[in-house]
Amino acid sequence: MFRKSCVLGLVLTLSLAPAWARRHKYRMETAPLTPQQQQLIHEAIQQEQVTIRAIEKDTPVVQTYIQDMRPDPKLYQVPVKDEYSIARVDFSKGFDAYSYNAKQTKTGFLHGTLKYLSDLTKSFHLTDNPTGFMDMMFIDPSGFNEQHYTFSFVRQEFLGEIRTTVFDVRPKKHTGPGRFFGRIWVEDDGGHIVRFNGTYTNNPNDPENHYYHFDSWRQNIQPGLWMPLAIYVEETHRTESSKSVGLRGQTFYWGYSLKTPQRAQEQESVDIENAQDESQNATDMSPLQAERQWVTEAQNNVLDRLQAAGLLAAPSPFDKVLDQVVENVVIGNNLALPGPIHCRVLLTEPLETLAVGNTILISKGLVDVLPTEADLAAVLSFQLAQIELGHHIDTRYAFSDRLLFPDEAAFQKIEMSHTTADNASAAKKAEELFAHSVYASKSGEVGLFFEQLMDRQKALKQLLTPRLGDPLLQANGQPWMATFLNGAPKLDPANLQQIAALPLDSHLKIDPWNDQVETLNVSPAPLLNASDKMPFEITPIYFRLQPYQAPAPPQAAPAQGADQNQGANPGANQGAAQGQGPDQGQVQGAAPNQPGPVQEQNLPEPGQGQNPGPNPGQPQQNPPQGQPQTR
Repeated sequence: MFRKSCVLGLVLTLSLAPAWARRHKYRMETAPLTPQQQQLIHEAIQQEQVTIRAIEKDTPVVQTYIQDMRPDPKLYQVPVKDEYSIARVDFSKGFDAYSYNAKQTKTGFLHGTLKYLSDLTKSFHLTDNPTGFMDMMFIDPSGFNEQHYTFSFVRQEFLGEIRTTVFDVRPKKHTGPGRFFGRIWVEDDGGHIVRFNGTYTNNPNDPENHYYHFDSWRQNIQPGLWMPLAIYVEETHRTESSKSVGLRGQTFYWGYSLKTPQRAQEQESVDIENAQDESQNATDMSPLQAERQWVTEAQNNVLDRLQAAGLLAAPSPFDKVLDQVVENVVIGNNLALPGPIHCRVLLTEPLETLAVGNTILISKGLVDVLPTEADLAAVLSFQLAQIELGHHIDTRYAFSDRLLFPDEAAFQKIEMSHTTADNASAAKKAEELFAHSVYASKSGEVGLFFEQLMDRQKALKQLLTPRLGDPLLQANGQPWMATFLNGAPKLDPANLQQIAALPLDSHLKIDPWNDQVETLNVSPAPLLNASDKMPFEITPIYFRLQPYQAPAPPQAAPAQGADQNQGANPGANQGAAQGQGPDQGQVQGAAPNQPGPVQEQNLPEPGQGQNPGPNPGQPQQNPPQGQPQTR
């Protein structure tokens, strides 16, 4: 009897609760802000307008990559479709009274800027909201103030080295749809908003949700100036059906100080005592030397143009890491090349490589997904073979006027990909180069990477479509270097010891001010199940924020008679980072065409976490010993 009475009472209580809730709407009770917190909010509102005015003066590069995801019984979710876009965006054309209007004229300094933003908005399925993509860059360009929002203190938190105060932000009643609803992180010293995440309110009369949830980060690129760095977007629509689709996307910004690059010899002016003019005794160029110099001029023009457009990273210490991997292959094959081979990083996401003269370009996206140094050596060998076989770019680019076009036309105007016949012969040669290198015993690792690439090629068409260079796969879906598949183990997603490919953004980050790439210093995380592998997938972002640090002054030129071969410490780079460790890429010894390949750095065993990145070790006189890494 007592039990029946308790059950009856519980039923009556639960039935009365909804009726009480309808009469008395629940309101979150929050403690009032302290005077210090109110002052910080006032500063944040003012600094937000300063940030908006600052970005109106810039034309940064904006790159967005999106993957549509569907549930998977074993991997939790897998990509089924992707979209990619990149452009220089003139934000002075994108704001009109702090609102985005796609119907404005689509011409200006950067033709198509508004069209690009409109297309980007459509990519995020935000076509029905008033401001679209720009909303995720700023909290509320026209209404972020205390008249439209209420603020409540949450806690104080460090984001890297930046101490912040965290506030929840909610729009007030009757302020209309499209208002920010989420959380902000405000820098204690300066009042800048360094991070904010959440979504935007919908029209209560509209049953559809036109806004996705996002996490927006900024970086201190100059004293007192925090600018958009990256945005992560995620929305999940999970149901019992395998056809339900979610979305993950990333947008990155860089190129805030784009300028025409200068070569080292153009910046140096050295007075040498007792110098004599021996120009009359200088050696003339032979026809072959003149031909090579002509190709070199075309190469330099293209590299300068790509860097000025924000597509090519500025030279950085990581380039030396790539150079050393190529040098390992050159030494193993005893190649006699007319000059040293150098490497540079394209800042783009699609997986591609290309050769411009004696310079090999590899995309950041490709570097990020490669799990081992052997994989890196294989894709670089493909372009090394193009160079050795004489497959250089069109020399029409030696005429600088052919490169005088707007930045957004760089992908359409610069044609550097090789023909099918060139790629076929280069692939065969690259396989030979790899087989005679220090990496020869690890061809199975390379084949496993290509197996994973083939497995995801239908879902990731945009990621596998090159914008400038050569693709990794042929038109028939097979790798150009298909021989590597012969010795590769069978792809097994359930095997945690087998790491075929890494998620995007696994190795490098971009400094948005100077456009250099920097290596991440991450601690390996153990894999718990197959869903932790995430090959080629977008993941959430998290940055270790730092205050602005002025670059170190350039070192003085060495005194006359000093050892010119002594390396200089490249120093540390400032910027937002997920981690920052010692400089890499210091190459000692190992002159071209001399014996003694560089021994590979011991990498973490698969299953102990994602590989922190290819990193050649120090030169050795003998080839490395030991068994290849199990995958």
